[in-house]
Amino acid sequence: MGSTSEFSRRDLIKRAAAAGLLAVPAMGVLSACATGDDGDDKTADTGKGNKPGELKPLNVNGSTPLDVVIFDGGFGQQYAKDAEAEYKKAYPKADIKHTGTQDIAPQIQPRFNGGTPPDIIDNSGAKQMDLGTLVGLKQLTDLNALLDAPSLDDPKKKVRDTLRPGVVDMGKFDGEEVWVLYYAYTVYGVWYSRTNLAKLDAQYPETWDEMLKVCEKAKKKGIAGWTYAGQHPYYLPFSLYPFIAKIGGVEVMDRIDNLEPDAWKHPAVKAAFEAYYELYRKGYILQGTPGLDHIQSQTAWNEGKALFIPNGSWVENEAKRMTPPDFKMAVGAPSSLDRNDKLPFGTLWASGGEPFIVPRSAKNPQGGMELLRIMLGRKSTQNFIKAVSSLSSLNGGTEGLTLPPGLASSQEALTKAGKNVVNPRLQDWYVTLQKEKIGKAALGEMMAGRLTPDEAIKKIQKFTDETRNDDSVKKYRHK
Repeated sequence: MGSTSEFSRRDLIKRAAAAGLLAVPAMGVLSACATGDDGDDKTADTGKGNKPGELKPLNVNGSTPLDVVIFDGGFGQQYAKDAEAEYKKAYPKADIKHTGTQDIAPQIQPRFNGGTPPDIIDNSGAKQMDLGTLVGLKQLTDLNALLDAPSLDDPKKKVRDTLRPGVVDMGKFDGEEVWVLYYAYTVYGVWYSRTNLAKLDAQYPETWDEMLKVCEKAKKKGIAGWTYAGQHPYYLPFSLYPFIAKIGGVEVMDRIDNLEPDAWKHPAVKAAFEAYYELYRKGYILQGTPGLDHIQSQTAWNEGKALFIPNGSWVENEAKRMTPPDFKMAVGAPSSLDRNDKLPFGTLWASGGEPFIVPRSAKNPQGGMELLRIMLGRKSTQNFIKAVSSLSSLNGGTEGLTLPPGLASSQEALTKAGKNVVNPRLQDWYVTLQKEKIGKAALGEMMAGRLTPDEAIKKIQKFTDETRNDDSVKKYRHK
């Protein structure tokens, strides 16, 4: 769109209106174990090994081993190990097996298939298992027992009453069962360095015209405007999806999540894609970005080679070893396309992250849920916040803590957003569609200049239609 004026951008919409690495469980293989052996000989006996008078609302067998698998990504593993130490204090006879890995599906899917899954899994990362498929095949434990249990710090409150708004609902796919507990609370958006913007005598751009001006100013100094995880281009939606919702309203993203026919052909989608494509067309993307992984792109950003990067709030911890002391990391909401956007500047994507699941055929599902109850206590929450610079799903926990710049900025962004927080669900409901198809095969190709916005939209709508018409894929909808 070049230096498209505000009028012509909106006119474009009117004219248009007129006109993680594949990590999906193999359906055949999973189906064979969809009703895995969960007889009494495989399930922890309840109530044994508890100390007299202790509150053990989930009836955990205190002598049954606990098998924990944690995604070793942006948040590392230490926060989980700290919680496991608290579990060990409560259940000293329990042996705890801890596994950290980035290869969740390759390592854990065979255990599901064999009927011997871990007791609790942090199902995250590029190789996560497809949650929608796991739910559809009844592979997971309903976590309502955990949510209705007394919270660790205040037995008068249920666990569900201590969580941030929307976290419980995120774990539902259909019905009232809660299959997933999202432990982190992630703020997504356009991340930047206040220091590096100040060096250009610039502030975070609140409009797209201002964004282009800042990028042009940076280009003249030999600095790229943007970079992103080119090998994992599903990071692009972290800022692109709330941009679409801001332009056209939340209902646009809801229709996309619902896999509705022609949902991707909405004028707001075209306008957002055209804006992002303009970054490529004007040479504002760091050269070589399509070949960079998330760590390499974050490193280039930390080194000041690019101003902006779409990411989530885990980036502060993940990039901390490369981040200069005076970087002053911050997150910005999507810039306004123009004054006719349906939602105000400040609208952003924030939601639960780090999806924890308890397999239905686990040997000790009560122990898995008890570990989550411990993790949602104040002590473990503060350990998490201090260790990884992220909020947890516990509503609070920051009292008395000095927050690092990125996390403090996340808090500020949430406050500014108020009720204008969106929560696209494609990445939870349809992992393969989101990561492999929309991310790699369409958005990644568009931002590398190998597809035009119109071609990318056509391709994504085709992928969406194929998923909607695939009877083997469980479907979910906003209510």
